[in-house]
Amino acid sequence: MRNAFVGAMAAIVMAAPAMASVKDGVDAWQRGDYSSAVALWRPLAEAGDGDAAFNLAQAYKLGRGVPTDLGQAKSWYGKAAQAGHIQGAANYGLLLFQDGDRRSAMPWIEKASTAGDPRAQYVFGTALFNGDLAARDWPRAYALMTRAAAAGLPQATTSLAQMDHFMSADDRRKGLQLATQMASQPVPPTGRKLVTGGTDIAVGPTSPTGASDLSSPPPPLKPLGARPAPTSVAQAAPRPVAPKPVAQRPAPAIVAAAGGRWQVQLGAYGSQDGAATAWHKLSGKLGGLSPSYQKAGAVVRLRAGPLADKGAAEKACAAAKSGGAACFPVAP
Repeated sequence: MRNAFVGAMAAIVMAAPAMASVKDGVDAWQRGDYSSAVALWRPLAEAGDGDAAFNLAQAYKLGRGVPTDLGQAKSWYGKAAQAGHIQGAANYGLLLFQDGDRRSAMPWIEKASTAGDPRAQYVFGTALFNGDLAARDWPRAYALMTRAAAAGLPQATTSLAQMDHFMSADDRRKGLQLATQMASQPVPPTGRKLVTGGTDIAVGPTSPTGASDLSSPPPPLKPLGARPAPTSVAQAAPRPVAPKPVAQRPAPAIVAAAGGRWQVQLGAYGSQDGAATAWHKLSGKLGGLSPSYQKAGAVVRLRAGPLADKGAAEKACAAAKSGGAACFPVAP
């Protein structure tokens, strides 16, 4: 009798389907079977799987497999954030911010910013610069905005130009040093690949596995154009206007240093063609340097060199920024 019971249990176990994975839901989504994808993700998300919760949030945001429901999307982004999903934290924070709950949003935005999400870096960098919902820290603000600009957020490049107008050379130098330290970490592009079940899932414009559909510019805080109160007498003093030279001479060219090991990073792009186009626009400012294109996950980093030392790299960045580009030195 006992043997018969054991045999029956074994047959039941063998007949039971294997536990579904997040990837099974992604496969169903990519086949266009959105309802099945949602059905596969929901129990995993309810059990605390961050990837499943993030994907379920995407489904509610896009209205695929379920009715469009931004409230449900925000709730599931929050559960993904609680599970440690960085893009979930960024999206949850940005949705809270857009809904006017800025104080609750900021811890999540800061968390995602520290982990390297470019949108969160832009918003938190703005908060740090303005001293709005965060203690004012101009060097860190400059570093985060530099990283966001390097990841390809155009509004971050605009903010950097505004920061340059207000910040001292010393604060900018400190910010660039901090940005260089941050650069040792990979830059997660807005449409990153999500690793689920050991398989890389490519993110497309309507895929639920990345944030490419949420890549619209994040909401700004108050404009950077409102000059904060000066923190020192030197800062409060008006800037002298340099006299125009009698004969205008071209700015000295940036000279490459044979054997130099320093470089500058000029941005991160979705393809090498995009990076090459950006270099073509900058080559007049950095004509003495040679470009290099470095694959980093789903993006291509545009760098230029070789440069002799940090001072030469900062000079090259000044030239690049005069052309509207984001730039920071890269140490050997």
